[in-house]
Amino acid sequence: MRVLITGSSGQIGTNLGIALLAAGHELVGIDVRANPWTSRIQTHVVDLSAMPLDVGRGRIGPAEIGEVDAVVHLAAHAKVHALVERPLGAFENHAMVTNVLEFARLNHAPVLLASSREVYGNAIARGVPVPETAADFRAAPSPYAAMKLASEGLAASYRGCFGMPFAVIRFSNVYGRFDHDLARLERAIWVFRDRIARDLPVTVYGADKVLDFTHVDDVVAGVQATLTELVAGNPAVVGETFNLAHGSGFPLIGVVDLIATAIGRKAELRIEPARPGEVTWYVADVTKAHRAFGYTPRIPVTEGIPRAVRDAPPI
Repeated sequence: MRVLITGSSGQIGTNLGIALLAAGHELVGIDVRANPWTSRIQTHVVDLSAMPLDVGRGRIGPAEIGEVDAVVHLAAHAKVHALVERPLGAFENHAMVTNVLEFARLNHAPVLLASSREVYGNAIARGVPVPETAADFRAAPSPYAAMKLASEGLAASYRGCFGMPFAVIRFSNVYGRFDHDLARLERAIWVFRDRIARDLPVTVYGADKVLDFTHVDDVVAGVQATLTELVAGNPAVVGETFNLAHGSGFPLIGVVDLIATAIGRKAELRIEPARPGEVTWYVADVTKAHRAFGYTPRIPVTEGIPRAVRDAPPI
């Protein structure tokens, strides 16, 4: 199988690309930057948010990319609060999806579309795992979440109008290998590690924030399984949406403690209110993914965070 990954230089894209290559698949990537982690992924440097982008005969047309059997769309501006401060970034995310769907339509390729647990907002009952049906645009807490929902709807319309197979996967707080590049993207785990190691105070936004942290190895296994069933035309997957998370909640303050313990230091905590647009509680119901393609996350946060911190390059 030959797969196009957009966002192939990011954390999930890099891990997925390496796994697909190891499984014997062919791979081509698109990103706004070259891959800093590996030279194994053929990467075309393209800004997918440019509109209009001639996806049929232009920079990401068949002449450059070649024929593909499937598209995994991961490219996005992924910092939720940053898109509260600059909502235009959410529109750029939607433009990326539009361009990718057009490429897929013209090249008769199914699309696996990455979405987010942000679409559920905060209008959910604490303590109850969240099923895929709980998403509601009226509860979207941020421009990022609203545009993710709009993009899911656009993909569904492409299936309705053009018969294009697609599936949606909603991620939640993915962490692990290839996500510690603080110069490019301030991921919370690595901001925490950096500040703890330097004996600087750590700010946590939301004293009671509980989220579903998912190790990238579990995510990659889930994406590969979804992709296989999507390409095979499995009716339990085509046109469906799946939560890909660990399926358990963990306090953000607890993550700080795990990091501090892993590096043998103590953390000085500062607690601030949750920022506008942020989800403060989320635990995924992963039953649907388990039933459809056997998704079974295996790495709890209490194991995964120490592993990620231990395996990352030193500060």
